[in-house]
Amino acid sequence: MSPAHAASPVSSGDEVSSEAVGRGHGYASPTASPAGHGHGHRHAHAASPADGEPSAPGVGPVLGWLDGRPLPRADLDRRLAALRGGPRSSALPEPGSAEDRQLTRWVAQVMLTELLCEAEAAERGLDTGGGAPPVRLDQRAAVELGSITAAAFEGSGAVRAVYAAVTADVTVPGEQAAAYAAATARPPAEPEWRLSTADGDFDAAPGTLPARLAAALAETEPGQTVTVDGLTVTLLGTREPGNPPEPGDRLLDAARRLAFVRWLDHARAHRLRLVPGLEHPGDPAQPDNHHRH
Repeated sequence: MSPAHAASPVSSGDEVSSEAVGRGHGYASPTASPAGHGHGHRHAHAASPADGEPSAPGVGPVLGWLDGRPLPRADLDRRLAALRGGPRSSALPEPGSAEDRQLTRWVAQVMLTELLCEAEAAERGLDTGGGAPPVRLDQRAAVELGSITAAAFEGSGAVRAVYAAVTADVTVPGEQAAAYAAATARPPAEPEWRLSTADGDFDAAPGTLPARLAAALAETEPGQTVTVDGLTVTLLGTREPGNPPEPGDRLLDAARRLAFVRWLDHARAHRLRLVPGLEHPGDPAQPDNHHRH
């Protein structure tokens, strides 16, 4: 994934970013591959059955049903057309292929997640940020959320607002944080010397240098030069190691993501009805799910 994240290729707008081709199978959201529904994904899909009517009077073909209300499929078709017309369209699957149908399912699930969160945000009276630009999740967050939720989170202010509201009260017990810190503790880092040689300046811990050179530098004051075994080095100064970051924030972020995924799974199961052809791409009951390990 490029660090230059302009907009999710499946985000609410029609703009297709340069991230449309990313990791995995060669076409992706900025976060993961739709074809295999992301190799940073959870396998406990608990996929909802696709038992919704595929069309509705006055609406026509539907994307799905939210709280009993049909959602027009036209927006999905527009988003897919934007992908097809984008700068990385050559990396997308062949139209009509199984992978193309999986891409359609994946984009549909991203959109359903966005629409569900838009409805939830409206019910809660949340500020969704208006036209706020997309955000960029790091790899860990994307893996923990799963590719569909991660893409929706990156591209939709409503998803981010609901995430913040749903997870506002999540905490990490002190004993859990202490146990994690103990399990991941590392020996204290060595101070580093700032050194200068004919080839340039660099930082080095004493233990990474030849033993005789390190011993000589240990007896040297900043600004002095030593020559050992043909190496001429000037000690410019000493830099003390920084304190390692506390694990609390990382644990809290992970706990919030887990809580949101659980909330979203429950909301999807109770508020959304999927339609044939737009099932979850990981649903083992749909014919194009060939994801294997």
